[in-house]
Amino acid sequence: MKQNQSSHKVDRRWLILAALAALSMGVYLLVSAERYGPGFPLDDAWIHQTYARNLALYGEWSFVPGQPSAGSTGPLWAGLLAVGHVLGLGPYVAAYSLGWLSLLMLGVLGAAVFERLASARREWGGWAGALLIFEWHLVWAAASGMETALFAVFSLATLLALLVAEQRAQTNGLHWFGLGALVGLSVWARPDGLTLLGPVIFSLVLHGTARDKKLSQVLALLAGFALLFGPYLLFNQSTAGAYWPNTFYAKQAEYAVLRASPFLLRWLQEAALPLLGVGVMLLPGFLYTLVDGLRTRRWPVVAAGLWVLGYLGLYAWRLPVLFQYGRYVMPVIPLYVILGFGGLARLVRLHSKRMAVRVVSRAWLWIILLVALGFWVMGARVYARDVEIIESEMVATAHWVSQNMAPDALIAAHDIGALGYFSGRPIVDLAGLISPDVIPFIRDEARLEAYLNEQGVDALVIFPGWYPALSARAPLSFTTEAPLSIELEYENMAVYEWNRP
Repeated sequence: MKQNQSSHKVDRRWLILAALAALSMGVYLLVSAERYGPGFPLDDAWIHQTYARNLALYGEWSFVPGQPSAGSTGPLWAGLLAVGHVLGLGPYVAAYSLGWLSLLMLGVLGAAVFERLASARREWGGWAGALLIFEWHLVWAAASGMETALFAVFSLATLLALLVAEQRAQTNGLHWFGLGALVGLSVWARPDGLTLLGPVIFSLVLHGTARDKKLSQVLALLAGFALLFGPYLLFNQSTAGAYWPNTFYAKQAEYAVLRASPFLLRWLQEAALPLLGVGVMLLPGFLYTLVDGLRTRRWPVVAAGLWVLGYLGLYAWRLPVLFQYGRYVMPVIPLYVILGFGGLARLVRLHSKRMAVRVVSRAWLWIILLVALGFWVMGARVYARDVEIIESEMVATAHWVSQNMAPDALIAAHDIGALGYFSGRPIVDLAGLISPDVIPFIRDEARLEAYLNEQGVDALVIFPGWYPALSARAPLSFTTEAPLSIELEYENMAVYEWNRP
């Protein structure tokens, strides 16, 4: 009887969280559709869509048909999108469906992790899952057409597997083999998945298993990881001639100038991004969870907290970009939120004999609810605005190129996503994602000019401010004149005729 009741409870939670995920993400899509129409808030989403479409149509991993390349950071994500193209779902339905499923899984896994962190408050598990589903960064990510939310699912699933292992007196090699395979699969979603190996090894080494079994478990973990990580390296080698995707090198080269400021400042700037919203209210709980984990030797919890801090540090070290609300560090938010909410659940005293403690405890929870909902509403407007920028600039420009330039015109561009998907023209990528030759001189306009001449480029598609020297020497053919960019004090995307000497 108890087992049936537990099963019904789990089924009911799935249904409730699925409905909440549909509501949360659906509002963002409706606000965007009302403001401008369907779309994505990032041009990079169209890069994934182009790889997915070419995989579905031609069975090849390419951005430009017939030219294999490694310009997609997440082969797993593009592969899942390709299924949507095979089924005839089109770019939006496929991406939004996968985003909804990722948001749902964040809620489900978050609830399960919370119940193991704060067992005395197990009845709050559903609230913990809902908190993730309405966290505005995560909704934005789920509706972005990108792999960010999917990778965040891997991070939560890894912690849950570690907590399950913690509750068992003994764990066999099969459990660690599966956990290694999970981490290996996460790398196919984002190269950052490699970092998840750190907390797993940390937890395994400190896990209360007999020493004579420790080595076999470590070997099982590494075998499971290598089973999927090895093919990932070979995949990149076969498509790009390197063991990592082009994006791994191109982004670091393009934004190297940002590494000039002190590391501590960069880390603090990265760490502030998850706090923009309900995260700031969860900081005391996160710190409490980390300290208490050290005190009680709950190594998976400590490992998760250190992973959050270390992941932020990794981006502060190599790619300290802050734009798009910190989309590169958004994968830490689910773990941070659950660790923070789990800590607060153990700190608050709703029925304390002291009135001041009761008032503060209840007020804190109400503030968390109101802040989460307030930023969720704000996030919907932000998402709709971001979609309008991409649609009115990148997508509009791609349609103009498609309608006004020769089919074989060679286009040099910095933002290649929508251009690749809608224009059907061959492209030289100034950002180096599909043209890795430019990476060594990615910000050197004199060398870029010579390179474009060597390649026989016919047109240049850029935001003028990114390449002032290149745009100054080329005749203007088209500009979007989109009002939102001007209103926000940005600039319009432009197409220039490239006259070779």
